[in-house]
Amino acid sequence: MQKPPTRILPRPMFLNLLQIRMPVGAITSILHRLSGVLLAVGVPLCLTLLWRSLDSEAGFAQVMALLHHRIFQGMVIVLVWALAHHLLAGVRHMLTDINIGSTLHTARRSAWTVNMAGALVALLALGALP
Repeated sequence: MQKPPTRILPRPMFLNLLQIRMPVGAITSILHRLSGVLLAVGVPLCLTLLWRSLDSEAGFAQVMALLHHRIFQGMVIVLVWALAHHLLAGVRHMLTDINIGSTLHTARRSAWTVNMAGALVALLALGALP
């Protein structure tokens, strides 16, 4: 019996993810997933703060004092972006599921629109903070 010839596999290649140019649709999809994770973490936090602010006057004062910290304001802006992006990207994905905006040109344009609109909503929220 003869032994089958051994196949030499190519060595694994190191991929630098910062050098890969991904299409805008892929970036929008990744940001959609990221925004979903941020919302899963942020919504319970927001509900806790809402409960705390409605509990008593002292709780309301504590939440308002928290809103004046820059770090917390940054977290609020990120959550506003996550909500806007996740909503817009979700609508975009549902429309493409029923073949609306499925052509390459339209899909790219809608991906850019979702990314820019999410950032615009976050910037508008930044102007609304105390």
